[in-house]
Amino acid sequence: MKKITIKTLADKKQRREKIVSITAYDYTFARILDQGDVDMILVGDSASNVCAGYQTTLPITLDEMIYHSRSVRRGVQRALLLADLPFLSYQASVEQAVLSAGRLMK
Repeated sequence: MKKITIKTLADKKQRREKIVSITAYDYTFARILDQGDVDMILVGDSASNVCAGYQTTLPITLDEMIYHSRSVRRGVQRALLLADLPFLSYQASVEQAVLSAGRLMK
């Protein structure tokens, strides 16, 4: 199957085709989802609730999001991978946002 890109999604939108997105937090689920007809896989800050047992998404750290994102990345070959920046990892300044995004993408 062909790798999903931003252009792929834009083309699907223009053709009014459905875009399929789902959340994953680990390698195993990422592998399974990537083999299906999924366009995007999101590593959401909801990992705070689902994986760490917190009541809200606020406590998850950038380091924890990096861990989950790397795990999912290893399982994804086709789908476009998206990841949330956690609370207070980007709000203080543009510089902080760029540094946090850079760490997450590395």
